[in-house]
Amino acid sequence: MSMADRKWLDDGKRLETELVEFRRDLHRHPELSLQESRTAGKVAEALSGLGLTIRTQVGGHGIVADLVGEAPGPRIALRADMDALPIEEESGLPFSSEVPGVMHACGHDAHTAILLGAAHILSARRQSLKGTVRFLFQAAEEINAGAKAMIADGALNGVDEIYGLHNLPTLSAGKVATRYGSLMGSVDRLEIKLEGRGGHGAIPDQSIDPVVAASAIVMGLQTAVSREISPFEPAVVTIGSIHAGEANNVIPHRAILTGTVRTFSPQVQSGMKERLTRIIQQISEAYRCRATVNYIEQTPVLVSTDECVSHVEQTTDRLIGRENRVEAAPTMAGEDFSVYLNHVPGCFFWLGSGPAENAEQAYGLHHPKFAIDEQCIALGASLLSAIANDRLNGYK
Repeated sequence: MSMADRKWLDDGKRLETELVEFRRDLHRHPELSLQESRTAGKVAEALSGLGLTIRTQVGGHGIVADLVGEAPGPRIALRADMDALPIEEESGLPFSSEVPGVMHACGHDAHTAILLGAAHILSARRQSLKGTVRFLFQAAEEINAGAKAMIADGALNGVDEIYGLHNLPTLSAGKVATRYGSLMGSVDRLEIKLEGRGGHGAIPDQSIDPVVAASAIVMGLQTAVSREISPFEPAVVTIGSIHAGEANNVIPHRAILTGTVRTFSPQVQSGMKERLTRIIQQISEAYRCRATVNYIEQTPVLVSTDECVSHVEQTTDRLIGRENRVEAAPTMAGEDFSVYLNHVPGCFFWLGSGPAENAEQAYGLHHPKFAIDEQCIALGASLLSAIANDRLNGYK
């Protein structure tokens, strides 16, 4: 490792205590999607004095901050998300959430601290920057709304490329995982309303039972994957909630179902609305019920740009060594960073945040006992800084 590369890591390490303290404050005071006012205020305060051009209230509680280098050049964006989840924390950490039923169970508090660290590191190197770095602190990622709102408010205006990361507790801290092509699945929401005719549970022939229809629909939807999509094209249809009736001896008048649909290619995603709507309506008709289907396309498949992935790999290999970079496994979990990638080239990668030993057994994202190795924060800040700097100074 060269002295120049070592300095990137040293810059992050010098900020470690400050960044960990900032992350722990956010962890104690988590805020749900579209409610991130305190978090945004803390970020804006921490960015003040760095000589950035700052816009607040972008796409809700989002922040856009530009660092303009001494020489002209492209604009590279770095993004972090800020929202928490409606989960009761069970980690037992001394800085556990003080908000009942709300927890940073996905590590967005760490992401925010990492990007703040990158802003500090790059601000100190302003004179060597050939272009602009745009820092995007995004709200509402967990409900798949933040990226769209940021873009609508101009967050990507003039941006040439974008980079982002997500901590991964099942990968040891100090490691990075990258992948060419599709990394994370698309996310669509499915809402179904079934109307039958309510009646006495002991006289089913005088009723039209939406519960039976709902049961058939849950099973029938699986044929959309098993019989209408190639086995070489991953897809998941999950019904996560069914609400019908209140009493054990009453056939309800209606049933409400909600679900999630995940695919791993834009082509498969584009056909799911028609496919699922057809199956739902025809099964409903067979059971004499009337179905209303609301299919909401939320986020596309996350596909990084090959050239940008290559750049991330080259930078991370220099800083942490090739032996600490692995190929990321594909996942059907979604990320609205994919929305940015539909507009500009970029790369999204995993930053290890798990224990040194047996990381694969650690509590995963969205678990009430989720925890990170905080050493990943300084490293993440160093990596994002170097990625943006290298891309500006070597941009073709």
